Amino acid sequence: MAEESYDKECDYLFKAVLIGDSAVGKSNLLSRFTRDEFRLDSKPTIGVDFAYRNVCVGGKTIKAQIWDTAGQERFRAITSSYYRGALGALLIYDITRRQTFQNIKKWLSELRGFSSRDTVVVLVGNKSDLGQSREVEEEEGKSLAELEGLYFLETSALQNQNVEEAFLSMIERIHEVLIQKITLDNKSNGDDGDGAVAVVPAGREIVNIDEVTATRPDQVTVVREQVELKESALEENFIYSKRLCFTAHSHLAIRTSPL
Repeated sequence: MAEESYDKECDYLFKAVLIGDSAVGKSNLLSRFTRDEFRLDSKPTIGVDFAYRNVCVGGKTIKAQIWDTAGQERFRAITSSYYRGALGALLIYDITRRQTFQNIKKWLSELRGFSSRDTVVVLVGNKSDLGQSREVEEEEGKSLAELEGLYFLETSALQNQNVEEAFLSMIERIHEVLIQKITLDNKSNGDDGDGAVAVVPAGREIVNIDEVTATRPDQVTVVREQVELKESALEENFIYSKRLCFTAHSHLAIRTSPL
C-alpha cells in the first residue's frame, strides 16, 4: 500500500508516531487504520516501521505518514531519533496490563523531550474488547488525559472500534494547528490575506516549520528518501543485534573455558 501511495497527489505530508510499551497493539492499530487488517500473529516491531494513508481534511488531501516505533527497551537509542519532526503521536497502553498504563508518563516525558510543544498527542487505551480482563478503568485514562492535556479514546484494533476516530482526531487537530501557524506566519510577513500558503525549503528529511513537520509535496520530495532512511536504520539495527549476539557468545565462551 505504501508503494502505491508514492505517486498520489496530496497537499500535505504529516508525520506521526505510535509509542508505548511492547505488545500494546501499536502495529495492529497501524495496520487497521492504513490497510484495514488485523493479525493475531503480529510479531514485535524491530526498530521502526511506517505506513501511509491519505485522508481529506478541510478540503485538503493529507498523506499521513505513521511511524510504528519499537516498545522494547533495547531499541530506545534507535527509535528516539524518529520523534524529531513528528506533528502528532498516539500514546498507547493495554487496558489489560496496568504496567503499560503506569509507563505512560515515561513515554510522554520522552516524547515531549524530543518533539515540539505543539505536537498533538492522543492517549489510547487499546484492547477494549478484552473488558473481562481489564486492569485499567476508562475513567483512569480520562483523568490522566485531562491532567496532561491530551485527547483520549479507548480502542479495539481487533473489533475496529474507535481506531478511525483516534487517528483522524489527531490528523484533524494537526491540520488546525498548521493552519493557525500559516495564518500567523503570513500576518507576521505582511501577507495581505490572499490565501497564499507559506512554503518550506527543500531538504533530505521532512522539513519543519518551527520544529513541526508539514510539507508541501511540490516543494519537498521525501517519501522515497524516508524509505531509504528506514532501510538504513533497520540494517544498522541488524548489524547492532549481530554484534550483541557475538559479544554474548564471546562472554559465554570465556566463562565456560577450563581454567
